[in-house]
Amino acid sequence: MTRPLVIFTDTTDLSQEPAARLLREAGYATAHLELPTSPGLDAVVPREHLDAVAAVVGYARITADVLAQLPSLRVLATSSVGTDMIDADAAAARGVQVVTLAGVATEEVAAHALTLLLAAERSLLRSLQLVRSGEWTDEATARLQVPRRLSSLTLGLVGLGRIGGRLAEIARPSFGRVLAFDPYAQRAPEGVELVGSLAELLRASDSLSLHLPLTAESRGILGEEALALLPAGAVVVNVSRAALVDEAAVQAALASGALRTYAADVLDGEPPHPSDSMRTDPGTLITPHTAWWSDAALAGYETQPALNIIAELGAPADPNWSPQ
Repeated sequence: MTRPLVIFTDTTDLSQEPAARLLREAGYATAHLELPTSPGLDAVVPREHLDAVAAVVGYARITADVLAQLPSLRVLATSSVGTDMIDADAAAARGVQVVTLAGVATEEVAAHALTLLLAAERSLLRSLQLVRSGEWTDEATARLQVPRRLSSLTLGLVGLGRIGGRLAEIARPSFGRVLAFDPYAQRAPEGVELVGSLAELLRASDSLSLHLPLTAESRGILGEEALALLPAGAVVVNVSRAALVDEAAVQAALASGALRTYAADVLDGEPPHPSDSMRTDPGTLITPHTAWWSDAALAGYETQPALNIIAELGAPADPNWSPQ
């Protein structure tokens, strides 16, 4: 029997070898492609790969046209939690299952969000820069914003899924109140208050952290009007998707003093251009899309897509396996 084929749609910063090895051991053949990662570019799947039954997707755009070229495809296993690179409606129409890496780096991303919140509130980056330039207490207290006592602040969470829920648990002992808005949440962790609208959450949040996927509805959810609802001097943290935020509106709010700090692990266009002002704006605190990173999470990102495919389709090496 010919070994069923799994394709890797594009090269990412993750090693594909751990997943490919697991797939080969399970009885699959593997192939590596370089489909376009930018929207609007034509993608051609090589003839010898048209019978692929599954794909491991990095950043490649899986459009309706790509799916039409893969009539045997049954599973798309992403190398991330997000699915915005996939035409979900087209995949559903063709009966293709989309399986993500939800949960692989929940602990890491929540910890990173809390780290950014604390670093922003304590002016950590600017304090380090002062020390490295030879300055000390007098210069710090003269130049930096006076830190706010955490127990006097309200932390607002937009989204209360795995990561938002975990952040709520680890941040709750430090903040005075933790509020959350999530229309899909039926209950909140102990000590977290659910509010009825995004506007209500924004008006109450001294610090705000975003934890939701990028969809047509959530794109630009934090724009000029939403930012204006936040209390003066608020901190905003984004470890989810850059396009949730209008970066121009954020910079305007930073310049006016309406925002204290914008701390993010994602930017619009990655890696950002060297001239991208978000990198150097004195009001931003930007990390290089590493919120997910740890030894355990890295192993999960590199192996879990293969395990998801095997869980969905079975192992062809098993004598009882048969294609469905």
